[in-house]
Amino acid sequence: MDADKKYKLLHGRESHYCFGCSDQNPTGLRMQFYTDGESLFSDLSVPDHMSGWRNMTHGGIISAILDEVMSWSAIYLLKRFILTKSIQVEFLKPVFIGKPLRAQGKVAEVANEREARMEAALYDEDGTLCARATGTLALFVPETAVRLGIIDSADVRDLEGLFAQ
Repeated sequence: MDADKKYKLLHGRESHYCFGCSDQNPTGLRMQFYTDGESLFSDLSVPDHMSGWRNMTHGGIISAILDEVMSWSAIYLLKRFILTKSIQVEFLKPVFIGKPLRAQGKVAEVANEREARMEAALYDEDGTLCARATGTLALFVPETAVRLGIIDSADVRDLEGLFAQ
């Protein structure tokens, strides 16, 4: 991360078991997020059990990392609940197991109050771009997300605390 910028750690939710971001999921990625107010970042290392060929990260895991950072970017920066509608991933360079990585997500465009286009990038420890993605996310206000069964009241309380950060 840029040493001249100030970054804030976002506090995660405590009542979930998400593969991408929960510290309660023993087989997940356990991603934590930081923000500079314009983008979200996550520094991580992919564990051995998520490999594809030999010591390389499975492409589905790379896609999950990119989807997760885009999703949390939309949640935090747009203050909305989300569901991913589509994602397109470009794999540019092998991503190796156990090596330091940085994921970055940001808002590319807010189409309207119900949809946004997001961008994400995954860099290796040298800062080389290894994969990138674009995604279209559906945006929901809390009442709609609860009515559709996407979240419940506890999720709303957890995430509204994040919205206030």
